[in-house]
Amino acid sequence: MKYIILNKPFNILSQFKEVEGKENLKKFINIREKPKAVGRLDYDSEGLLILTDDIEFSNFITHPENKIEKEYHVQVEGCLTENDLKPIFLGIQTNSEYYKPARAELIAEPPYLWERIPPIRFRKSIPTSWLKLILREGKNRQVRKMTAFIKFPTLRLVRYRIGKITIEDLKPGEWREVSWRDIC
Repeated sequence: MKYIILNKPFNILSQFKEVEGKENLKKFINIREKPKAVGRLDYDSEGLLILTDDIEFSNFITHPENKIEKEYHVQVEGCLTENDLKPIFLGIQTNSEYYKPARAELIAEPPYLWERIPPIRFRKSIPTSWLKLILREGKNRQVRKMTAFIKFPTLRLVRYRIGKITIEDLKPGEWREVSWRDIC
């Protein structure tokens, strides 16, 4: 079985299949066997992506009952306070979705962070904040929907960690093979 971790850059599809007008994983990983992404990492998100041909492992990592932590570093528009994070701690119910309670804390801009191309829009009159968000589920665009619910839209979303493995030593577009034991 093959296990690959990639630091997925911004505006790259998390797949090898071609979609007109969008770059995909072929730009970075040139191997014959095309492993599938474990979980989601949207086109407009960055960071840790695990790829494997091990379907059982993929199911284990993504199933919420197994409580594998996914850590995100999120830049939002506005000045967050601890009080603003309370709905995240308690769980969020929207009109169509329930997001289980998650861990969240205010952080400084992560020191490992690279310059994003294109850069985040800059507004002199509107400050930004960073938070660390740790989830044990992974619903479609969940982080963005959670920050929107608390009235702090996501500007930049970087998945930093899944289980025990991080992107700390991978530059955007870099990848390497790992063992499943490195992750869990």
